[in-house]
Amino acid sequence: MHSLQVLFPYFKPYRWWALLAPLCMVFEVAGDLMLPRLVQTIVDQGIANNDMNIVLHSGIWMVVLAMAGVATGGGCGIFAVMAAQGFGSDVREAMFRHVQSLSFSNLDELETGGLITRLTNDVTQIMELVMLLLRAIVRAPLLLIGGLTMAVITSPRLALLFFALIPFVVVVVAIVIRRSYPLFIKVQERLDSLNTVLQENLAGVRVVKAFVRGPYESQRFGSANDALMQQNIAAVRTTAVTMPLVMLALNAGIVGAVWLGGVNIQHGDMQVGQLIAFNNYLLQTLMALMMLSMVITQVARGEASARRVSEVLETQPAIINQGGTDLAAVKGHVRFENVTFSYEGSESDPVLKNISFEALPGQTVAILGATGSGKSSLVQLIPRFYDVTQGRITLDGVDIKNLSEATLRHSIGMALQEVVLFSGSIRDNIRYGRPEASKAEIEAAARGAQAHEFIERLPDGYDAVVGQRGVNLSGGQKQRLAIARALLIEPVVLILDDSTSAVDVRTEARIQAALEAGHGGQTRFIVAQRISAVLNADKILVLEDGALVAQGTHEELMESSDVYREIYESQMEQGVLSDGSE
Repeated sequence: MHSLQVLFPYFKPYRWWALLAPLCMVFEVAGDLMLPRLVQTIVDQGIANNDMNIVLHSGIWMVVLAMAGVATGGGCGIFAVMAAQGFGSDVREAMFRHVQSLSFSNLDELETGGLITRLTNDVTQIMELVMLLLRAIVRAPLLLIGGLTMAVITSPRLALLFFALIPFVVVVVAIVIRRSYPLFIKVQERLDSLNTVLQENLAGVRVVKAFVRGPYESQRFGSANDALMQQNIAAVRTTAVTMPLVMLALNAGIVGAVWLGGVNIQHGDMQVGQLIAFNNYLLQTLMALMMLSMVITQVARGEASARRVSEVLETQPAIINQGGTDLAAVKGHVRFENVTFSYEGSESDPVLKNISFEALPGQTVAILGATGSGKSSLVQLIPRFYDVTQGRITLDGVDIKNLSEATLRHSIGMALQEVVLFSGSIRDNIRYGRPEASKAEIEAAARGAQAHEFIERLPDGYDAVVGQRGVNLSGGQKQRLAIARALLIEPVVLILDDSTSAVDVRTEARIQAALEAGHGGQTRFIVAQRISAVLNADKILVLEDGALVAQGTHEELMESSDVYREIYESQMEQGVLSDGSE
């Protein structure tokens, strides 16, 4: 139950609703327990003695109790829903906020499909458990104890039936719970897999259609869907036996009570009303047991979901600030000191090996290398998306691990090759990092990214709505919007991670010229595949298999680096000239 304890603090704001719900249920149960006794009075005293006053008086009390039961039962349901919905909303919001604080390595481990399931289906399962508990946690035990007590008071002889029925029901429920708990965990894991397949397919639908892989993806989804169905069937099949077996015990108890009660009535040891009342208490007791079995079954399912939710909430960010140093004025002096980096689980095969260099304020540092050489991994270490394995990175002489997140992240702007645009207008996407930016500032950033002209050509201009993931924009247009978004925050350090790969060479040259003209004091890191984008850089880093094999200006590298010269000559042969023309 550790996972449920983790979630308990989120229940405290709704504790009054949680207290009122069971309190209402106490009155409803009390009324339910009184009704059989009133029926006994009507039969044994009113009808048997032909006393209509007793019948009328007891009947009125039955109506009053029934109406009170409806009111208190309805109140219990309302309070339970309010508490459960509020609790679920807070847990979901807490999970979302916590996910925002996790590092990339945490998110890689949890996976997007699994997080979606935990934020939606798992939280819903817990909410349903809370609603059921608030309604049944008082009703079932009180009805069980009260019904059993009243049954003993009504007929001690017939009450011996409970000694045979209750152990049978308890054993059945215990076996079902023991077997169903691991099955419900597997159900949620299968749902994770299904969500992952669905998310990948929807995100990559254009690739699927381009390669005519629709049938394959349908088969892949079908396999995940069938696996979920089979696991659900296995879990439900295990719990499905509970109700029939409890009903068997209930019907057996009624048959036994009627038979033994009939014998006692014949011998004058029992009255008809007494037998009717006992059967009602027997029914209430065994129904309470059935309700408890349902609660325990749901607890097993809810505990499985609660464990998965608590795993997210208890996940500690892999990147933790070791200090909170704030720099009054960041200058942009970045230094790598013997940096080695490995992704989690691949420690034996570092992505970057013993990297050392520095970028002075206002310098442009270009990073070249073959695919898989570690270029993107290198620039992702600067804003601490990942932490270095060995060595250190400093900003203005301070280890970035000791800088506050506000100082570090607010000083860095990034535009990645894989652009992420959000639902909303173009204006909203550009000012994502600075919601308070003025119209003039937004347009200035767009002009610097060479995006203003194409935006103005759109029917609604800056108010044009961006389709889901930017589907109504070309790759180059999306990249220019990403650059504008990075420029708008006026970062001291600007990172362009192959962010002009979908832009033509002439536009790329204009973007570089605009950066030089309008952001001369900015330290820039440019990851590029084209030599034309880096010829004028103050420093060019050449990576090969994660190692820094050369660094210097274009002229220096042409003389000293065979790797750089090979890249340059191969691109010149393809007609890509240094002036940005072809």
